[in-house]
Order: sequence, then structure tokens, then C-alpha cells
Amino acid sequence: MIQVSANETIEVRVNINGKVYAERVEPRKLLSDFLREDCGLTGTHIGCEHGVCGACTVLVNGSAVRSCLMFAVQAEGMEITTVEGLAKDDRPDPLQEAFNECHALQCGFCTPGILMSSVEFLGTYADPTTDEIKEMLSGHLCRCTGYKGIIEAIEKEAIRRKDGENVNESGDTV
Repeated sequence: MIQVSANETIEVRVNINGKVYAERVEPRKLLSDFLREDCGLTGTHIGCEHGVCGACTVLVNGSAVRSCLMFAVQAEGMEITTVEGLAKDDRPDPLQEAFNECHALQCGFCTPGILMSSVEFLGTYADPTTDEIKEMLSGHLCRCTGYKGIIEAIEKEAIRRKDGENVNESGDTV
């Protein structure tokens, strides 16, 4: 184990949304703070800071993680995707488009975390039931009670993927 005094910093190198970031941070700095403060990626929202609300969810090596429960130094060498990394070529991700089409956005505070969990979820459940979607969403708090539109958006994107509407020649979802 690395021994570090309270005033020392450690270099962290991570690949975030396809770009390598190398920054020196205090060992106790949370990944959520690192993303926002050091990397300028403010789409990751900080809500409860206890892992309850889900607003800070990002993908770490493809898995949905509450970034307020992980230290930045723990992400060393990992690949992170934030909500900013979903859009490609200045076009929203199809899941983001589905959220827009189904009016799944109200105040928008919870949306980045829900989107990131939904990306992982749809990668696992190609044809999810409404109950499976609700179970996934149970880890997210939406104060605006906008769950109906969110569920509809996830169902819509699942159907599009199943019908091959958002898949490129390589078989990857676009």
C-alpha cells in the first residue's frame, strides 16, 4: 500500500470519454469532484454525496459506478465515460434522443446519472420489461417525479435497438 501524507498528491491518469487526463490529486479526492473540478466535466452531478441519489453515476470500465463513492486515485488507468461522452460527432446519443422525445427531462438534475445507468442496463437487457426498468431506476432519485417519461424513453430505445434502428454496419449501437 502506498503511504501518503495529508499534504501529498498522487498523479492519476485516466481515459475519460476517449481523452487521457493526468492530474495530481489529494488521495481523498472523490472521483465526482475530480471529474468536475480537475477535468471540467460538469455533466456529472453531485447530489447526496452518499451514493443514494444516483446523480453522479458514470461508467467505469463499462460498469455504472457512483462517482461520489470512489476516490479519483482508485480510477488510475481505468476508462471512464461521463454523460458528455455519450454524444458522438455533435449528435446526441440515441438514448438521449429518446429521453427528449418522451419528455423524460424535467429539471434535468438526475438525468445524467439515469442516462449512464441506462447505458449499462440496455447493454445487459436487450428486451427489458417495465418492471426490470423500474428496478434499475430504483437506484435513482428524481425529485420531479418524472419516472413515467424515463421508463417510456428506455423502452423506446430498447425497441429501436431490437429493431436495429440504432445499429451501424459493425453491429454497434449508435
